[in-house]
This record gives sequence, structure tokens and C-alpha cells, in this order.
Amino acid sequence: MAASAKTRPLIGLPGRRRKVGHLVGTAESMADVDVDVYFSGYARSVLQAGGLPVHLPVDANPTEFVPHLDGILLTGGADIEPHRYGAEPDGNGDYEPARDEFEITLLGAAIAQDLPVLGICRGTQLINVYAGGSLRQHVPVHARFELAPHIRVHRVTIEPGTMLSEVYGQDQMDVNSLHHQAVDTTGPSIVVSARADDGTVEAIELVDHPAIGVQWHPEMHNQHELIFDWLIKKASEPAATSVAG
Repeated sequence: MAASAKTRPLIGLPGRRRKVGHLVGTAESMADVDVDVYFSGYARSVLQAGGLPVHLPVDANPTEFVPHLDGILLTGGADIEPHRYGAEPDGNGDYEPARDEFEITLLGAAIAQDLPVLGICRGTQLINVYAGGSLRQHVPVHARFELAPHIRVHRVTIEPGTMLSEVYGQDQMDVNSLHHQAVDTTGPSIVVSARADDGTVEAIELVDHPAIGVQWHPEMHNQHELIFDWLIKKASEPAATSVAG
């Protein structure tokens, strides 16, 4: 359905498939029941920016969702299986193969339909792998899980002339850091739009498509982030909306 001045754009959010037993405070008898989870901050940020978040379960064919959506937000979570970028596991990974397949197919369909895409953490890595790039499987110095997740722990430098530069209107910003993997080689259709001081890729973009990936977690910052406004603005543009009635 096309977005209009009277309707909020629909933003698809895939998430993790877990067992109830992984969640604290649940009944032992429910331990093997499936649940779909992602941080609530993703959906709240979409709502605050003017969109409507739509949960996308991995059970469905992802290509069936896309004609009904106006944009995609690829959320964080498990590592991407290394074989998808021609590498062997290094022993530090936590993989969800079904989610990898679902989201790579979803991303391809979204690009084919010209839907805007925002990738966060794992979502950034997925965009790069989809585009033919590879990942660094373990960069523990960036996994600052000993701190509250909203704390900004390092600075990134934003490349001028990129979409990310247009979004934030500045060449540097401080961000949180909750990832142990990162982009290594970039795919041929990828532009690096931000780096940390140690050279780690912190944001990427697709050439000739409204897709941005950020390695930090803007949904956890203690203020509304402009990157979500960018997603909703792009999802509201006629050229970015779906063609289904």
C-alpha cells in the first residue's frame, strides 16, 4: 500500500527466533516454546519518527511482505554464518541460519521494490554480505557490554557527501558500541560513510539505493536519532512506496 499524508509508512522489522527458556522469569514448562524478539527501541523509534512498525516472522516467505511495506529496518542480533562470505567460523560466533536466509531474501526484494532500508549492527553487516563483502568475525574491543547501552563510548568520523552526512549534518559524532563483529572488505556496491578512530567501519551505504547501515545502536541512545527520521521520510516518498493496492 502506498504511503500518503493520511497514513503512516509501514516499516518491516525482522527479529530473532528464540526459545522462552532463554528469557529470564518465564515458567520452566514453557522453555521450548518459540518467541520472536527484538529490542523495543527499534519499534519505538519508528513510531516516534512517524512510521508504523510491522513485525516480520521468519516463518513466511519474505517476498510476500515487501509489496505491503514502505521500508525495512534490519535489526541487531546473531552473527551471520561465515560461509555466506566465504570464510570458516572462528569459534566466536552465534548463528541463526534461518534468519540469515530470510533477511538476505527480504533485503533483495526490498531493493528490487526500491524500498528504503536502515540496517543497525547486524543489519549493517547483512547489507555488506548481501553486496558481496566480508566481515571481521571478532573485534572484542568494540563490545562494550560492561556499560549501560546508551553510553556513547567512542567517536566516528562521517565521510562528506554521503547520505549519512546529509542526515546528521556533521562530520563527527559520539556513539555507543555493542558489537563484536564488523565490516571487513566491502562489497562492490558499498560506500563506507563512517569509521571509528581505529579504522573500524562504522557505517555503510549502498550505491544508487536508499540504504544505510550503522554499526552502533541509535535506538538505545537517550535521545531521538535523525536516522529514523531519514527512514520514515524516504519511506513516505512516492518513489519508495510499494505498488500494491
